[in-house]
Amino acid sequence: MNVVELKNISKSFGNSLANDSIDLAVKRGEIHCLLGENGAGKTTLMKILFGLYSQDQGSILINGAEVEIKSPRQAIELGLGMIHQHFMLVGRLTVTENIIAGREPRRGILIDYAEGMRQVKELTATYQLSVNPGARVEDISIGEQQRVEILKALYRQAEILILDEPTAVLTPQETGELFAVLKKLKESGKTIIFITHKLKETMAISDRVTILRDGKKVATIATSATSPTELARLMVGREVILRVKKAAAMVGKTVLQADHLTYYHKKNNRQLEQLSFVIKAGEILGVAGVEGNGQQELEELITGLSRNSQGKIFFKGKDISSWSIRERRYAGIGHIPSDRLKRGLIPDFNLEKNLILGSEWQQPYARKGFLDYKVIRENSKVIIERFRIKTSGSQALVQDLSGGNQQKVIIGRELRREPELIVAAQPTRGVDVGAIEYIHKLLLKMREEGKGVLLISAELDELLSLSDRLIVLYEGRIVASGNTVDFTEAELGLLMAGQGRGGVKNGPTE
Repeated sequence: MNVVELKNISKSFGNSLANDSIDLAVKRGEIHCLLGENGAGKTTLMKILFGLYSQDQGSILINGAEVEIKSPRQAIELGLGMIHQHFMLVGRLTVTENIIAGREPRRGILIDYAEGMRQVKELTATYQLSVNPGARVEDISIGEQQRVEILKALYRQAEILILDEPTAVLTPQETGELFAVLKKLKESGKTIIFITHKLKETMAISDRVTILRDGKKVATIATSATSPTELARLMVGREVILRVKKAAAMVGKTVLQADHLTYYHKKNNRQLEQLSFVIKAGEILGVAGVEGNGQQELEELITGLSRNSQGKIFFKGKDISSWSIRERRYAGIGHIPSDRLKRGLIPDFNLEKNLILGSEWQQPYARKGFLDYKVIRENSKVIIERFRIKTSGSQALVQDLSGGNQQKVIIGRELRREPELIVAAQPTRGVDVGAIEYIHKLLLKMREEGKGVLLISAELDELLSLSDRLIVLYEGRIVASGNTVDFTEAELGLLMAGQGRGGVKNGPTE
């Protein structure tokens, strides 16, 4: 029996059609993956189901009855629960206080916290969700916080759980634990809709999968009857090479050296402590770690967006610790930022202007203080063609491009300058598998040309397939380093969580 049916659902935002006449049927007691590229319409569709958006057309049926869901409160009353990608918890409150908030048991006019804790303990035992009901949320791990979100939904008697990209901030071990929890929930009769763009996860957890592309439903398939290759083709609309092939690294001289790099941010207490590593010409150094453990700070220090408190940064033998962003770019450091819209692009500028950002003061784009628009236009045409940017033309605004094409604008601009070192931070975040394939090829081409690459990524598969060496960050420190082939995915997951042996594995760090 179908517990959820969405029929002919459409939703527009201005001129953008996010959902285009989508039909979706989810069976009772199954794990159903909603798979698609970022921007395919997955989250929009589920926000309509949960009452956060209203559809422009179409109908929703729960347990066979047509319903109108105008708010999350109505959705919850119908047995729906949604666990968002960014958790909605209050850090200073306890696990129990977060779970019962808004539905507190009472003794007279007072909240009965003892009864609330008893109910939470009963829930954790019933569903084997290990978490301390009395702990403050700010003191527990990300994986435990996610369990709290699931418990919040179960406390509200949810029978249908929607999880939006739930593994985005989890280690491999935490992902495995989450999948074990979801399977137990399924066994207890719950229905789970799992939003993802990751093929590996889809194959591991789902019973059936529905693929969206460009706001339209492409297919619904039994997971046992498909493969990652077929799913990638359905997501993108063409065949995709999922595994990169690379020759052995031909390393040269040291391009970048970090020497006891330390950074302390007084405002939010983030810090890096005593980081030392080298990047050689012709190699990719990967940085592994759960987000929030110093990756962004490292990205900003190397590119000049922040200044280190202690230690030094050497580029081709020169101390650049005090150099400005402009000086570093001019010397040969390129940057693919982790937040492309905040750090890499000006959305309401056209492609021509975005493709010279950081070089607009230099020849050939400027002469005697004036921009040379003929040269700028020719530069944009070359990059658009070379990097296969899908656009109506060089005058198109960047904000009108897809995420993958926005990323290609940045990569095209940075590689056009032929840097000696590229800092690639989350280079494939929010882009489809086709664009990921292309970006990986470009990074490997830089490596083959003798450039150095610092690859900061939250995707373990990406790090393991592209990197020659790895450093693992935990709470701002390097807890392990070495050749990529000497690490297993399981070991990396433990190290990223602050466990495991760590140390140096046959790879130079200093």
